Amino acid sequence: MSTKSESWGSRVGLILAMAGNAVGLGNFLRFPVQAVQNGGGAFIIPYLVCFLVMGIPLLFIEWSSGRFGGRYGNHSTPYILDTMAKGRIWKYIGVFGIFTNIAVAAYYCYIESWTMSYVYHSVVGTFNGMSQADVAGFFQSYTDVTQTTTGIPGEAIIFYVICLLLNTFILSKGLGGIEKVAKIGMPLLILFGVVLAVRGLTLGTSGASDIFPDANAWDGLNFLWTPQFDSLTSPKVWLAAAGQIFFTLSVGMGTIHCYASYLKTRDDIALNAVSAGFMNEFVEVVLGSLIVIPIAAGYLGLDWVIQNAGFGMAFQTMPYLFQQWGSALAVVAGVCWFGLLFFAGITSSLAMGTPWMGFMQDEFGWKKNKGAWSFGLLVLIMGLPTVIFFNEGLFDQYDYWAGTVSLVVFAFLETVLFSYIFGIKKGWEELNHGADIKIPSFYKYIILIVTPLLLGWVLVSSVPDWIDKVRDNDTNNKEWFANEYYAENFDGAGKSFGTVQEVTPNSVKFSFEDTKKVFDKETEKVKIITFTNYKEYKFKEDKNQVVVVKKGDIVKPNDIIATGSFTNDTLYKFAGRMLLLSLFIFISLIVYFAYKKRVREGRATL
Repeated sequence: MSTKSESWGSRVGLILAMAGNAVGLGNFLRFPVQAVQNGGGAFIIPYLVCFLVMGIPLLFIEWSSGRFGGRYGNHSTPYILDTMAKGRIWKYIGVFGIFTNIAVAAYYCYIESWTMSYVYHSVVGTFNGMSQADVAGFFQSYTDVTQTTTGIPGEAIIFYVICLLLNTFILSKGLGGIEKVAKIGMPLLILFGVVLAVRGLTLGTSGASDIFPDANAWDGLNFLWTPQFDSLTSPKVWLAAAGQIFFTLSVGMGTIHCYASYLKTRDDIALNAVSAGFMNEFVEVVLGSLIVIPIAAGYLGLDWVIQNAGFGMAFQTMPYLFQQWGSALAVVAGVCWFGLLFFAGITSSLAMGTPWMGFMQDEFGWKKNKGAWSFGLLVLIMGLPTVIFFNEGLFDQYDYWAGTVSLVVFAFLETVLFSYIFGIKKGWEELNHGADIKIPSFYKYIILIVTPLLLGWVLVSSVPDWIDKVRDNDTNNKEWFANEYYAENFDGAGKSFGTVQEVTPNSVKFSFEDTKKVFDKETEKVKIITFTNYKEYKFKEDKNQVVVVKKGDIVKPNDIIATGSFTNDTLYKFAGRMLLLSLFIFISLIVYFAYKKRVREGRATL
């Protein structure tokens, strides 16, 4: 049995590191978008309820499990779970706690590298004079590795490698390196966030223009913070709220288990878990809601925000909005915003390396340096395809299967283990051992009943979507290689027909009737209106791809619109799923070899 060689230097460092693990890009990019897409204030109540009955209990479970496993020299989920129950299966369920981190880090570091590059472009003035469309086009060019925004070929790959090298170097310093970054990064993150939040609060109507005369930052704030009690009956909103909890607290990943395993036996976990959780919520709910949405609403109007809210707003819109403050302030705002995102990202990505390093040190005696650089190599192998084939949908496959499905599955199973196999009595005793606060006794029953039921509901409700993803039901072009290209759905439901407006030998533009959400200030509700939307397809001359429809044609989804030689995105999506499956099998095999090694050495598990 291995022994602990490391521990946290201070309680402050631990809490900041745990908070840094939780406070990530999702706090500033995903939360505001989820809130907007699910009705603003309609989202807040379900979100806070899910935080209290699912988020906090999962934090308690993972802190308790981690410290318990660490007592026996285990610093990763395969053998943390193995110490809690008899049966070989649990060590393989624990594979999720290593697999998820490597798979998520593979694409998460790519997003993180965007923030690095955008800090650079903000400083050198790349965005000066760009329209909002130009800024959006810059992002599209950046993510296309065949193009360059700086004159340097493969700019996206270069920044990705630099970002990954920085993460790996810090990880090679062990917990001390992570703790130092957390102590610097978290205060800077909050400072940058406060600066931008103040601007969001004070913008008001000063950003209104002839194009957007009704632009008002306060409309964005009111929309986010006006409760909509009728949302309490919407399963869709509850499912979105539950999903956000996973993203925001980093539960179901295995990182919390790993961090907690380096605690001493009598170190508090109850107060530490609550402190880290509520620090994350402050950053997300307070700072996260005061930046992107109010500033965007202050210049573009609330209706534009509701219609265009998406993960890419931070990169495709914010640099343009900062330019409205003048060139000097635009640089400051760009550095603050993308610097904030960078620190949010790196404090999370560093945590993702620790489960792999902890496992390899425990089972094979690997030193910190070897563990860190092997993690970096695995992430590079898994991550380069997400960079090169970003626009083909491989990135999204990683995000969905590793960053969503894996979290829910693991969280549900570890909750069942903690409550019913390890036993709620032992679990409650472990949670309260050395606690600096008295946890309300009703939380025992929330952990025992409410949390597994809620997780089970999320799990079961998600299965139809999993099936749709595997079957590629989101596209009409299902074949990997084809001689015809079919029109995709023009609207979300696939009920609208398209009218051909413009045709060139290798492009076609359609108009179609679509719907969008707008905010009715009188009723303070979101309503749906119809409008004419446009969609353009572009094809490649070198593949002999030729448009076969003509101006004025009425085209329905799944009609042939071009012929030639096509390699569809379904090929890359399948490749992404196979890469993830291969990674899971690879880690499972390593866990198996570690088990055989333990058997030979006579190291029994509890």
